[in-house]
Amino acid sequence: MAAAAAASIRERQTVALKRMLNFNVPHVKNSTGEPVWKVLIYDRFGQDIISPLLSVKELRDMGITLHLLLHSDRDPIPDVPAVYFVMPSEENIDRMCQDLRNQLYESYYLNFISAISRSKLEDIANAALAASAVAQVAKVFDQYLNFITLEDDMFVLCNQNKELVSYRAINRPDITDTEMETVMDTIVDSLFCFFVTLGAVPIIRCSRGTAAEMVAVKLDKKLRENLRDARNSLFTGDTLGAGQFSFQRPLLVLVDRNIDLATPLHHTWTYQALVHDVLDFHLNRVNLEESSGVENSPAGARPKRKNKKSYDLTPVDKFWQKHKGSPFPEVAESVQQELESYRAQEDEVKRLKSIMGLEGEDEGAISMLSDNTAKLTSAVSSLPELLEKKRLIDLHTNVATAVLEHIKARKLDVYFEYEEKIMSKTTLDKSLLDIISDPDAGTPEDKMRLFLIYYISAQQAPSEADLEQYKKALTDAGCNLNPLQYIKQWKAFAKMASAPASYGNSTTKSMGLLSRVMNTGSQFVMEGVKNLVLKQQNLPVTRILDNLMEMKSNPETDDYRYFDPKMLRGNDSSVPRNKNPFQEGKQGKHILYGCSELFNATQFIKQLSQLGQK
Repeated sequence: MAAAAAASIRERQTVALKRMLNFNVPHVKNSTGEPVWKVLIYDRFGQDIISPLLSVKELRDMGITLHLLLHSDRDPIPDVPAVYFVMPSEENIDRMCQDLRNQLYESYYLNFISAISRSKLEDIANAALAASAVAQVAKVFDQYLNFITLEDDMFVLCNQNKELVSYRAINRPDITDTEMETVMDTIVDSLFCFFVTLGAVPIIRCSRGTAAEMVAVKLDKKLRENLRDARNSLFTGDTLGAGQFSFQRPLLVLVDRNIDLATPLHHTWTYQALVHDVLDFHLNRVNLEESSGVENSPAGARPKRKNKKSYDLTPVDKFWQKHKGSPFPEVAESVQQELESYRAQEDEVKRLKSIMGLEGEDEGAISMLSDNTAKLTSAVSSLPELLEKKRLIDLHTNVATAVLEHIKARKLDVYFEYEEKIMSKTTLDKSLLDIISDPDAGTPEDKMRLFLIYYISAQQAPSEADLEQYKKALTDAGCNLNPLQYIKQWKAFAKMASAPASYGNSTTKSMGLLSRVMNTGSQFVMEGVKNLVLKQQNLPVTRILDNLMEMKSNPETDDYRYFDPKMLRGNDSSVPRNKNPFQEGKQGKHILYGCSELFNATQFIKQLSQLGQK
């Protein structure tokens, strides 16, 4: 999905959450006065929406002293208001009614992530009556925040129930109509919430005969019904923030994963994509296992337990913002440069610490110091900044080292370069069988990913004899052949053999060994890893979006359906009324990207494997 829109969805969702935490009154940044102390009660859905956007410190600044899961054991705090942020599910409503009966809090601000039904609202009213707690229920709000924003211009629809809207769920051969309706309704509800938060009614385009079309029809109907009731429409009044948008409405393009199955299997070469591909990276947090010491344990002793460390990779992290889209060798070089620049300042840190009588890096103690001398004032302001710089360097040194270990152990640079050549139809310098049969190159999963990309991208499917030879090599390498079984069926069904997805003609250039770039004292020994320079890839989704935004005629998109929920009568025409290209001002296009679930290649292979089981 992509849309052209003006304001950052991240900012808009954050503002909406802060307003909610401020008892649904706009939150003023520079208000003096202490915040009202309160507790936040959320379910797993609410936790997933809040955690990428608001840190614990920001919650504290908003007056949140405790944040607790709805279904955990909670003690009564009778003199404190509670802000709830939950899905309006049966079990959540039951638990909230139980809280009212047990008189856990002073007052209750009930916020629902998606719109609550009339009957469930009545259940809460009855419970409040029975518990004589009607006066304590201060406010009940539908927040329309049922999506997770990971970046300024990127969101996902699901995290908790992602198997419900997964690729596997939608493509299961035995899925019933009722199950498919549930999947579509879940996706539509999240998209509806997204556009309410964005404050704009989109024009919708989608391919025919796909799940994307089912979503488009339902979303068009839901938006249309909301616009029909002018007094209660969510798209009028102050929610729009009129001044923030240009006159042009956003274009929502809905596409089906099946238009491009190769890209999610492709090995990657940029920092963020590699972190997502090879590490445990989830809702902007990476979890690393660190070995606790290199020294050998004495014979017979228990092996040392690995320490687990978590790091948040967020927009506040300037290094991450600057380098997440960079090729990995550049990132390693930048971490090294940052480290050297910090080392030059290390003496200054020691000097400042001695002035301040601090031995550890306790920032709490730093802020407690009074700044009664000019020297101390300078130390108080400089040290936290330097310590934060050091924290980020350590973080990225650890994350990049973990990524580098995977690159070297699995020869990921070789896979990336080879797959780029396959997808851009460039001459291959090594046979595919050689790579599959090389015991030192990659895991069985790496080999399966490579072969599937070759199979999906091939102009002509390999002959049965060749396929048998590949299958034997894959089996000998320890691969599970179920994913291939599914892709084979999918290709036959989609008649893709005659017109496989085209991936443009670009290729990557190898710059030889990187070891010459890194100095000998570098943390990152890149010996043997290729320094590959990225070229622009013109992927299927990019081309489709380009055609639809520019209103270009193209066989790929000429048949796309067109929906405008603002038109009084929904017509089935695929002819757009608006012939002007979609763009944002003069700075070019502003693209927002969303997906029903964000998986990496390992998770995708698993889904393909389940679909391919006999």
